[in-house]
Amino acid sequence: MKYLDEFRDRQKCQFLLERILANCSRKWTIMEVCGGQTHGLLKFGIEEALRDRIEMIHGPGCPVCVTSTTAIDRAIEFAFQTDTLLVCFGDMLRVPGSSISLAQAKTLGAHVMTVYSPLDAVKIALKESNKKIVFMAVGFETTVPATAVAILQAVKHQLANFFVLLSHVRVAPAMEYILQQGDCRIDGFLAAGHVCTIMGTQECTELSERYQVPIAVTGFEPLDLLVGIEQCVMLLEKRKSAVSNSYSRVVLDSGNERAKECMREVFEVSDQDWRGLGLVPRGGYRLREKYESFNADSATAIHDASCRITGLDSKAMQQKLSDRMTVVQKDAINCRSGDVLMGRIKPQACPHFGKECTPQTPCGAPMVSSEGACAAYFQYARHESDLALDPEKESKL
Repeated sequence: MKYLDEFRDRQKCQFLLERILANCSRKWTIMEVCGGQTHGLLKFGIEEALRDRIEMIHGPGCPVCVTSTTAIDRAIEFAFQTDTLLVCFGDMLRVPGSSISLAQAKTLGAHVMTVYSPLDAVKIALKESNKKIVFMAVGFETTVPATAVAILQAVKHQLANFFVLLSHVRVAPAMEYILQQGDCRIDGFLAAGHVCTIMGTQECTELSERYQVPIAVTGFEPLDLLVGIEQCVMLLEKRKSAVSNSYSRVVLDSGNERAKECMREVFEVSDQDWRGLGLVPRGGYRLREKYESFNADSATAIHDASCRITGLDSKAMQQKLSDRMTVVQKDAINCRSGDVLMGRIKPQACPHFGKECTPQTPCGAPMVSSEGACAAYFQYARHESDLALDPEKESKL
């Protein structure tokens, strides 16, 4: 397959791997901030192959994992309103809120529908004019332009029943937040190639200069990851703080100007609550004042306090909510997903990992999401000694 097999070439991967190991004068600690990269590092055995000279730390690189509990609870509140339909991406369904998930809320009668694009939510609002349509907008800068386009389409169609529950996050401020922590031991970063495809490399450059840390922008296939790691190691060995664009076939230094223009039109930067991190300064987006009428949290037309999940009138419904909470969810306060998202521990260090906490019975968001670090370790780490950069062995997992 063109442009896939080429980036999984075993001999080239082995050559790069040996060169990286040979050029390390000491053990370095590098954080990748993209969940797709985490899965690639584990799936192809790269983390295991490098572990004697490089420790890979897995950051908060999964948008599903970092969507706050408050945002999930708010979405459930809207979904229980009689004339409201909560629309979201499918990977949000099983993410736990403070008591239940959207999937569990749906079994209790909440109005939840999944879509592949924010524009699908606009189409639903056009067809269901008698309902209030709330789209749960989550994700990094990669999905923000699509939400902006959806809002602009709602303006074009003069929709009064379309709203967004906004929980978009910005990656560079989260990287900065982690660097500011007293226990941070990161020597360098692998930056997410898909985010930089939209935003360009300027934010990474500013971060690198401010904190004197090298950053390699890279992709997700084995060769991409190894090239990015090698570039990061070269900068570390030379004691240089700079940005290396190791994904230039996709990422331009200027990013995608049309996408950024659309984002700037609809959104402005704001502080944002991240699951596992807390309030990250300038870590997200909010609607500009001219588009505030589409904000589900402030639009008076959509508020119905009696339907809030924290104050449902029906005692029977409250009992159902209690009954639906599994033992794992009741124990979720002991889940160490926050430490996993901050890169403080590897998933296996959590006492629930692989026991009470599995993809079928997840305690926290990193085990729910297909891009979560806990899910990646559960799927691949137990077999990492067998992978050895051989993609043909994927089917045996």
